[in-house]
This record gives sequence, C-alpha cells and structure tokens, in this order.
Amino acid sequence: MLVFIIGDKVKKRKENRSKKLTLNIALILFLILFLISSIKIISWTIDNNNSNKIIKTIKNDIIINKETNKYKIDFDNLKKKNNDTLAFIKINGTNIEYPIVKTTNNDFYLNHSFDKSPNNAGWPFINYINKVDGSDKNITIFAHARRDGSMFGTLYKTLSTEWRNNEENLKILFITETETNYYKVFSTYKILEEDYYIKNNFKDEEEYNSFLTKIKNRSNYEYNINIDKNDRILTLSTCSSDDRYRIVLHAKKLN
Repeated sequence: MLVFIIGDKVKKRKENRSKKLTLNIALILFLILFLISSIKIISWTIDNNNSNKIIKTIKNDIIINKETNKYKIDFDNLKKKNNDTLAFIKINGTNIEYPIVKTTNNDFYLNHSFDKSPNNAGWPFINYINKVDGSDKNITIFAHARRDGSMFGTLYKTLSTEWRNNEENLKILFITETETNYYKVFSTYKILEEDYYIKNNFKDEEEYNSFLTKIKNRSNYEYNINIDKNDRILTLSTCSSDDRYRIVLHAKKLN
C-alpha cells in the first residue's frame, strides 16, 4: 500500500513539473511574440512618421490653383531633393497624390523613402524598364498599401461602386517635366500575385492587342472604354491587405 502511495506522489510531482514546464514555455513564447509585435509596431510608427515629415517638405513643390484646380509641379526643386523624380500622379477619390520616382531597379524604393533614407513604407516608383519618354506602351507604377492610407493604401477604393460612380474619379492626372496628361480608367481588379500586367515590350501589334484584351476582361466592372493598339496605358499596382493578392488599375492616355 505504501508503495502505491509513494508512486502516486512521484507521478503527481512529475505531472506538476510537466505542467509548470509547459506553462513556462507558453509564457516565453508569448513574451517573444509580444516583443516581436512591439518592435514591428514601433518600426511601423517610426517609418510612418518619417514619411509624413517628408510629404510635408514637398508640399510647397506642388502648387494647386484653387480657381482652376490646375496643378503646377516644381520639378527643379523636387529633383534637388531627389534626382530620381520623374513624374507626379493624382487620383481623385483616393489619397494618391505624390511625386513619382524611378531608378535602375524595382527594389530600392520598396524600403526607401523619397529622400532615399531607409524606410519600409517605401515610395511610389515607376517600373525601371519604362522610359517615360512617350515610347512606353504600358507605364507601371508600384507602391506599398500602407494601413494608414498612405502610398497606395487607398487604391482599393477604385474597386468600389461608390468610387467609380463619380466620373471625375476615373480621370487620372499624370504630369512629367514636359507634359501634363490625363488617363481614363478602363480596368480595375484584384488578382493573385503575378507580373503579366506590368509587361511593356511586345513583339508586334497582335501581341499588344491580346494583352489589352486580357487586362480589360479581368476588370471587376465594365467601364465601356474602347482601347486598341494605338493607345498608351498607365498601370498602378499594390498589394492587398492579406499580401497574397494585388490590386491593379489600368487607364488609357487621353489625347
């Protein structure tokens, strides 16, 4: 009988030690996750604050005539701050209103801001294969979708009925040093990550026509905009909230 009692006590001690070990491991894992989450939140906040400071410093270089609603961009001053500055874009009904940059790759501005300082918010940038000299068939612009709505964080709005019901939202303003152009939206959609829609080089008119047909048919809404091989287009791309999908907008250049 005594043997059973001792054995039972030993068994209970082992069970208690096992429970304590499990609880300690769970506590350690919780603390590690909490620490990682805290670091990410702090880093996100710092990057976001730095981005907002930079945006304030370039506001004086973007002049809006309130009477005519015309934009005048001081590219000379912007280029002094960043010699990669190439254009300016404005989309009504979103927060997208930025000078756009371009460099020799599609990686740098994923984690650098307008002033080229390290920043995970990045900055809107043009596909490095684009020339932006009038010869591009498809100019593609990328940016992160920030949760506070900065960068391309409001591009998702272009998928909504409310956004497209306002005709003024469908005209995108795109300004370079030499031209002020408007583009008309003809396709908006959400798709799994891929790189088909950023294509810019086509072997012939037939291939380009096939490309235009495909991206138009992908749209979540029929915009009833005619488009053909003679058109030049603008493409905007960003990640969705779950990071598996891309939100994409295509617009054709108006003459």
